[in-house]
Amino acid sequence: RVSSVLNRDVKQFGKQHMFDANEETCWNSDQGARQWVTVDFPRTVRVSQLHIQFQGGFSSRLCTLEGCRTGEELVKISELYPEDVNAMQISFLPLEVFRVQSYRFEVEETALDKLKITFENSTDFFGRIVVYHLRVLGER
Repeated sequence: RVSSVLNRDVKQFGKQHMFDANEETCWNSDQGARQWVTVDFPRTVRVSQLHIQFQGGFSSRLCTLEGCRTGEELVKISELYPEDVNAMQISFLPLEVFRVQSYRFEVEETALDKLKITFENSTDFFGRIVVYHLRVLGER
């Protein structure tokens, strides 16, 4: 699930485009503060990496990661501070947030059934977020 889609044009800007591995497509949120993406996994997974590629100028300055097991409330896992660039950014999941090298962060590895990524503030004046690729890696 996503918070919004630009002009409600799901065919051109829908959430499915974050996962289709096509360089020409993307999820484009509508205007507004605090856009988000929620991923529900079919079974419990231990998430170890998060890969995300924004469109430069439409990224988030701060991303909050929350997660939970089925039947539980979302709890904050970490905060990430992405760069406002077009490059793939990779987050590794053991303990605290700190920059390892450009575009890499570390956060706590956690077993989850649901992951929510909240884009707290956009680099775009109108609050839009554009994500070309989103990958969540881990193990069952």
